[in-house]
Amino acid sequence: MIEIRNLVKKFGQLTVLDGISETINKGEKIVIIGPSGGGKSTFLRCLNLLETPTSGSIIFEGTDITGKKTDINKIRQKMGMVFQHF
Repeated sequence: MIEIRNLVKKFGQLTVLDGISETINKGEKIVIIGPSGGGKSTFLRCLNLLETPTSGSIIFEGTDITGKKTDINKIRQKMGMVFQHF
């Protein structure tokens, strides 16, 4: 359902995500844990392109959503995200 390949996200000289690869199958539940500032929220924001990855690809239901011709708004109709309130 979602395949992440070598996802990298940099903010200037700071590398927040460095070559993340993962496959999430339909119906599977995953947990992302780590310390504050470890890149968890950045990773989730990259999954629906609220944050643009520096490099790598995200394939959702067979479509590379990081492609320039992808209609991300159409993809987002099938993808949900719940934000944490501090």
